[in-house]
Amino acid sequence: MIKINNEIELDESEISESFTRSSGPGGQHINKVATKVELRFQASVSTKLSNAVKERLRKIAGRKWSKDGEIIITAEKYRSQFMNRNLAKDKLIAMILEALEAPAYRLKTRPSRAVKMRRSNDKVKRSRVKSLRGRVDV
Repeated sequence: MIKINNEIELDESEISESFTRSSGPGGQHINKVATKVELRFQASVSTKLSNAVKERLRKIAGRKWSKDGEIIITAEKYRSQFMNRNLAKDKLIAMILEALEAPAYRLKTRPSRAVKMRRSNDKVKRSRVKSLRGRVDV
């Protein structure tokens, strides 16, 4: 079980991990050890997440969301497979926590009469200042 918050825990059956060799420099170590982690979370069939959370998660995941409804997260930052596994799980948890937060909607408001008058007066003042910058007749 992977604990997301107090209410949500993901089942291990919804998550699969595979390990491959990392890319980049590293010499013999990188050629021998499979430290890169590819974590797959079956988000579309998860029973722990609501449909609204799944939709937000799909937008947040972007290219990490596959056609099959899986989120694919890779981690190859560290030389240790254990550290990369933890990093991939942390990335998944952060993504789900972000999707759990409902977006705040903006209430449309209109400017008050005082604000409109102040803006109009400021425009008039600015116009006078600019008109005084013109050519002086002698």
